[in-house]
Amino acid sequence: MTLKDQISEDMKSAMRAKEVLRLGTIRLLMAAIKQREVDERIVVDDAGVLAIVEKLIKQRKDSISQFEKAGRDDLVAIEAGEMAILVTYLPEQLADAEVEAAVAAAVAATNATGPQDMGKVIGVLKAQLAGKADMGKVSGLVKAALSK
Repeated sequence: MTLKDQISEDMKSAMRAKEVLRLGTIRLLMAAIKQREVDERIVVDDAGVLAIVEKLIKQRKDSISQFEKAGRDDLVAIEAGEMAILVTYLPEQLADAEVEAAVAAAVAATNATGPQDMGKVIGVLKAQLAGKADMGKVSGLVKAALSK
């Protein structure tokens, strides 16, 4: 079963169980998937769905930080709930040691010597770690490795 099919099944079960927040979040995700399919005239595969989920999670994180600054705890709770539901569709996250090992391997594989090679290293890592690690953290690790 593809990830898109799993999301569709989860939407049906959320409807049956009358889970309002879960249903709304899944509908939002399905709408984002459908929008991408229509815009690009493609059928989104699992990798594309993961990219959409990651984008929606990043949006939630940004919204949470903005709402916290504004003191809107009610909206923070809603966004956090949506983010918790979206995270369930990501694959299991890699441990920090595994991410650091992947960064070191990518730096060695690309013969990167300094900050100017960061794009090459990130390009290699993005394909490897998509959905499995926070790319912001990966970027920081690559920057640290290349500045040595």
